[in-house]
Amino acid sequence: MRVLGVDPGLTRCGLGVVDGLPGRRVALVAVDVVRTPAEDDLAARLMAIGDAVEGWLDQVRPDVVAVEQVFSQHNVRTVMGTAQAAGVAVVAAARRGIPVAWHTPSEVKAAVTGSGRAGKDQVASMITRILTLPERPRPADAADALALAVCHLWRDGTAARIGPGGATGATPAQRVWLEAAETARRAARRGLTVGGRR
Repeated sequence: MRVLGVDPGLTRCGLGVVDGLPGRRVALVAVDVVRTPAEDDLAARLMAIGDAVEGWLDQVRPDVVAVEQVFSQHNVRTVMGTAQAAGVAVVAAARRGIPVAWHTPSEVKAAVTGSGRAGKDQVASMITRILTLPERPRPADAADALALAVCHLWRDGTAARIGPGGATGATPAQRVWLEAAETARRAARRGLTVGGRR
């Protein structure tokens, strides 16, 4: 399965593509960050992001696009820009009939680090290890896009292939991973770290 992760943003939009299957190593395909100048017109910035995403979709041909779900923050202007950038990516995928999955920041953190409250440094470190990269992807938006792609593979990709019954037909290694992933998922929903308290 090939997943394109999109970490939406107007100034920096992270794009990361990984290949993988349940129980196998995840491999980096490509990663980059699309940048648009803050002084440019909003329509021009969104068009630039849209053009970049469409180019990636045509080039890497992902099976699914994983997008970070936008939450309200204190800075409404930032949230609106992030939501607009996400919308452009979703439309580009929809035009090509590529399914889109939404993941919350805590889901991504829990899937990659085991803690739904992990910091950006922890996410970047784990992505570097998971993908056996020589150095951390920079800026953080690149690491976040890859984390989204890995999250989708490990959460939805594994569930789709192993089935809704959980570990039915899974190897012992996959069963261990599924149990650990489920624990991390439950902890993330409650706002807890795995093995810890709020």
